[in-house]
Amino acid sequence: MTGHKTKKRIKHIIFLIVLLLVALVYIYPVYLMYMNSFKPFGEIVKDAIALPSHAELENYTYVINKIDYFRLFGNNVLITVTGIAGIVVFSSAAAYMLDRRRSKYTKLAHFLIITPMLIPFQTIMITLLKAMNVIHLSGSRLGLGVQYWGFGIPMATFIFYNFMKTIPRELDESAKIDGASTTRTFISVIFPLLKSVTVTVIVLDIMWIWNDFLLPLLMVNSSNKTKTLVLAAYTFIGQMNTKWHYAMTAMVLAVTPSIIIFVLLQKYIVEGVVAGAVKG
Repeated sequence: MTGHKTKKRIKHIIFLIVLLLVALVYIYPVYLMYMNSFKPFGEIVKDAIALPSHAELENYTYVINKIDYFRLFGNNVLITVTGIAGIVVFSSAAAYMLDRRRSKYTKLAHFLIITPMLIPFQTIMITLLKAMNVIHLSGSRLGLGVQYWGFGIPMATFIFYNFMKTIPRELDESAKIDGASTTRTFISVIFPLLKSVTVTVIVLDIMWIWNDFLLPLLMVNSSNKTKTLVLAAYTFIGQMNTKWHYAMTAMVLAVTPSIIIFVLLQKYIVEGVVAGAVKG
């Protein structure tokens, strides 16, 4: 019995070591980014791995003023909130109707909704750009947020639909007996029960939309007033000359808000995943 416990403990330790090594692989580049944001250009070129000789806070003041950080931060907030609001509202409502109105037509609709997850963005980006120019959504912050609906709804609907199947239909029937319409039933009864999975969708989409580069590059890169923080960081990277100290600082300023949100809300992601797995 003692030998069995020892083997189990050794396996547990090995598993933790492997997880730690994998975590270090992902954390190390982030550590280098933060560390090099406090270095002058000469130190980065000399040794990008070494610790900074002193904290170069001038990097941050220069970048904040150069890229007009707070205006671009507002752009990110507007785009992210617009995108997430539409994704959550439409995908949760779609998942509810697909689950509660099961038929061959809803099965087809479900298939058509989630199929875009399999289509690489690069295959449609030129067509998308031309289409957005035609309907005047290109170059607009709100327009960019709306475009994220199309790319985010398939995955969010898939997540909501799998969780929706765990909610008893008896709740719908009780609400209807009390005189509630389908819309009122969803808003007042069903949607509050989706709290954990809704937070999961929100956090994942914040990480995606806030840090996205390619779609903003295509849609809002023509004006400094509509750029996002990640695009602004890219302005310090040139073909002939790259200001690595400013580029690293700009990336830190760009990604830190989303990292903070992820750290604060990561427990809800676990709760959402576990709740769906246990109930299912």
